Amino acid sequence: MSTKQRFIGVMSGTSMDAVDTALVEIEDNHIELLAALDFPFPADLKQRLLAICLGQETNLAEVGELDHLLGHLFADAVNALLKHANLDAADIIAIGNHGQTVYHRPDGQAPFTMQIGDANIIATKTGINTVADFRRKDMALGGQGAPLVPAFHKSIFSAKESSVVVLNIGGIANISVLRPNQPVIGYDTGPGNMLMDAWCELHRQTKFDKDAQFALEGRVHSALLAQLMNEPYLKRSAPKSTGRELFNLPWLEQQLSAFSLSPQDVQRTLCEYTAVTIANEVTRFAVGDQPELLVCGGGVRNPLIMQRLNELLPSWNVTSTQQKGVDSDNMEAMAFAWLAQRRIHNLPSNLPEVTGARQLASLGVLYFADQ
Repeated sequence: MSTKQRFIGVMSGTSMDAVDTALVEIEDNHIELLAALDFPFPADLKQRLLAICLGQETNLAEVGELDHLLGHLFADAVNALLKHANLDAADIIAIGNHGQTVYHRPDGQAPFTMQIGDANIIATKTGINTVADFRRKDMALGGQGAPLVPAFHKSIFSAKESSVVVLNIGGIANISVLRPNQPVIGYDTGPGNMLMDAWCELHRQTKFDKDAQFALEGRVHSALLAQLMNEPYLKRSAPKSTGRELFNLPWLEQQLSAFSLSPQDVQRTLCEYTAVTIANEVTRFAVGDQPELLVCGGGVRNPLIMQRLNELLPSWNVTSTQQKGVDSDNMEAMAFAWLAQRRIHNLPSNLPEVTGARQLASLGVLYFADQ
C-alpha cells in the first residue's frame, strides 16, 4: 500500500538571490507542493562565493568556512519553512539539498563538480535526515552530473501526441525535451538570467532587471549579438552543461571590448541572447501539431523574454508551468525534494540519455540526523 510522505527540497542556484525551499507530499508518482519559502541570502556571503565561482584565487580555509556557513544557512532556511508550515522535524522524511555550486567542470582529463553547504550541519540543526551531493555519482559513471531536473520533469509531465519542452530559466537556461515514444533529452542551452543580472547589478545596483525595464530602454545590437552567438559552447552537442565558470561578467566584458555601447543596449542584447539561444534549441524538437513550451524559474517573470519566446516560436504554445498546476517559482526545489525521495527508497534518479552516464543510479548521499 502506498503512503504519503513529506520531503523538503532546498535549492540555491547560480543567481544566489535567495535560498528556495519547498515542502512537498509524495505518493507514488504524484507530488503536491504544500508550502514554499524564499530565505534571504546574505550579501556578504554571496560576494565571497562569487569570488570563487569566477575563478579568483582562494584557499582551503576560505572554502571550508563557506561550506560551514552555507550549512547553517540552509538549515535555517529549512527551519523557517517548518515554522511557516506549522510542522515539526518528525513530520518530514528527508531533506534534499542541492548545495551551492562553486565550480562545475564535467569535461577534461579530471572532470569534477563541487557543491558546498555541510549536510552534517543541516541534518543536525534541523533534526531531519538529509540527502546531498547529488551530482558526483552520475559523473563517476561518466555523466555530466547535470541536468538532473529532467528526470523530475519526466515524472510529472508527459508528451502524448506533441512535444512538451520544460524550460527552466535560472542563472543558466536548461531544457527537458519530452517527445512521444522517444527518450528524454535535457541540457543547458546557455545563459538564462546570469549575464543580465550581473550587468544590471553593475549599472543599476539592483539584483535583477525588474519587468525588463532596463532592457526596454535599449535596442538589440546586431553585431554584438552575432559575436555572442559565436560562443563555442552553443555549437556543442548534448549531453552538455555549463555555469558561471563560463558565462560571467569577465567573459561579457571581453565580448564587449570591441564595442562602445550604452548599458541599455547591452542589456537589451543580453536579453535577446538568452531568448535566441533558447529558441534555437527548442525549435529543433517540434513534434506534433501542438508542441508546448512550459517555462519556470525566475525568467518566467521577465515579460520581454516571454514575449520574445512567443515571437521566436510561433508554432509553439508558450506558457508557464503554473498553467499546468506546477509552481513555476519552486520547480527546482521541488525537484530536489523528489530526488531525496528517490534516494531514500533507493530508486534511480538520473537519466543516462540526458547526462551521458553509463547507467541508471540512485543519486545522493544520506546524512543521518541522529548519528
